[in-house]
Amino acid sequence: MQRLLAPSSKLAHTTRCIANPTLLCPNPCDIFINHRGIDTKKSISGLLYDHFTSLRLNTFLDSKSLKPGDKIFVEIDAAIKTCEVGIAVFSPRYCDSYFCLHELTLLMENKKRVIPIFWDVKPSELCVKDDGTRPASEIRRFQLALKEARYTVGLTFDTSTGDWSKLLAMASDAVMKNLLEVEEKKLMSINPTYKHIIS
Repeated sequence: MQRLLAPSSKLAHTTRCIANPTLLCPNPCDIFINHRGIDTKKSISGLLYDHFTSLRLNTFLDSKSLKPGDKIFVEIDAAIKTCEVGIAVFSPRYCDSYFCLHELTLLMENKKRVIPIFWDVKPSELCVKDDGTRPASEIRRFQLALKEARYTVGLTFDTSTGDWSKLLAMASDAVMKNLLEVEEKKLMSINPTYKHIIS
């Protein structure tokens, strides 16, 4: 399987800055990792963060990206709005977390490319539980986002039998391909005569 190279994501960032030189162009968030920390922070989510960071991609993982004094929702919401691609790591306790569902909903409502990873859980097992503490409108938003994610082609992994290195390679390829597609679309919107040059 051909490996796609990361530097092209920087091309899109540079193109945005050139197209509008009046903007200050901080490095955008390339990849946002949406996950349940208690399930995957020390396993696949942490591995993905380290992998993409080593490729010089700006990757957001709350435990690595937030620092003391940061406003959690402000920083997370900003990262989601500026990210190119989201990775949603669904795990058995994912839907118990308000933060997970909030982040997933923002990713979907902002029309981000989202790559689901079903980690020790089947898509059909994911559901939003209404414990009566949240408004019905918010529960409905969460349900719609989760439904959209369940019907998005993703990766599945069983921790008892799965090949970790294969999962990391597949997730990496999926993210890189989606990053390239997002960037090509942006380049075409800036320059309609732009031609696809990556095979």
